[in-house]
Amino acid sequence: MPNYNTYDTERLYLRPTQEEDAAFILELLNSPKFIKYVGDRNVHSVGSARKYIQEKMLPQLEKLGYANYTVITKKDHKKIGTCGLYNREGVEGIDIGFAFLPDFENQGYGFEAAFKIMNAGFNDFGITQINAYTTKDNLGSQRLLDKLGFTQTGTINLPNDPEELLEYFKGI
Repeated sequence: MPNYNTYDTERLYLRPTQEEDAAFILELLNSPKFIKYVGDRNVHSVGSARKYIQEKMLPQLEKLGYANYTVITKKDHKKIGTCGLYNREGVEGIDIGFAFLPDFENQGYGFEAAFKIMNAGFNDFGITQINAYTTKDNLGSQRLLDKLGFTQTGTINLPNDPEELLEYFKGI
């Protein structure tokens, strides 16, 4: 694997998600809140998680140099979530997304990781505006986006998704 940017914060390491993260990705994608707020990605085995990483995460990383980052605690090197910048097919611009295992929510990890990745987008990758999308009932994500300085700009329907989402924006 080429040498892609990795990041760290006071409590976290963030590195591009790799095939070796398949078991963790399987657990995260099947956590109740991920399924409720992001959707069922139909990933039900370590093998299908590896394929998901190969087909959905690594191509963007190889093309743009950024994608999905695995969030790991410095204290005990535990994989606790993901955060990334995404170039979604059928949507203008780059958006930020994040998801954490239930045991690691509401501890400031989401803000810490998203703040770092957002600033990397602006400072390291030359992105001038970042979008974000969340369901209308995902109050935790809405609060985090507000704390990060995003502004809600309206609603949007992503391609092949009938649910109307809240759309957020932040630029430099």
